[in-house]
Amino acid sequence: MADPFLIGEAMTGGYGGADILHACTIAVNKGEIAVIVGPNGAGKSTAMKAVFGMLKLREGHVRLAGEDITALTPQARVAKGMGFVPQNNNIFPSMSVEENLQMGAFIRTDDFSGTMEQVYDLFPILREKRRQAAGELSGGQRQQVAVGRALMTKPSVLMLDEPTAGVSPIVMDELFDRIIEVARTGISILMVEQNARQALEIADKGYVLVQGQNRFTDTGQALLADPEVRKSFLGG
Repeated sequence: MADPFLIGEAMTGGYGGADILHACTIAVNKGEIAVIVGPNGAGKSTAMKAVFGMLKLREGHVRLAGEDITALTPQARVAKGMGFVPQNNNIFPSMSVEENLQMGAFIRTDDFSGTMEQVYDLFPILREKRRQAAGELSGGQRQQVAVGRALMTKPSVLMLDEPTAGVSPIVMDELFDRIIEVARTGISILMVEQNARQALEIADKGYVLVQGQNRFTDTGQALLADPEVRKSFLGG
């Protein structure tokens, strides 16, 4: 079987002396959506940060398109095609929507106007509000700005840390619809999500982490149907 497009394999590491991840493996195939779910403190965001190079691993490695990128900085990983949207502080509030998107294209030397049009097609509300300060937008619209800015780098992998945190159920559904659309363009999506049931519904692959370890790994649908997963992590 071919290697996944992106894989953090047998990752062990943490902050300071204490390990948070214990031989944790997270992977996503080309154009697929992989979600990481689990209880609070399970190491979900830590696992994603490790894949993005924000956490030094004691053991394990990260590979992108077959290349070992374990030693690369996050900035170097962006240049390789990884986009990362953190949960907090993910926009420039005083800048306009359009300026935020332009900031996302900072590593590009080509004409990025076509990519900006694609972002506006994906998020029509951003076209409408492109001259408005991003900090004046609703929570859901700010998330669209953050995702749009990451898309401006033309990533092959888009990593989202709790993209629906603090938004209403209607906005969550809309964001998930847009995420599906992004994946359909061939971009791989790796996502940490508190709304486990809804995230698994759109996931090709799901990872349930407990205390920094893989507890369950399967397709999203299989995890939703697993009685133990439902009882322990999805509220029955």
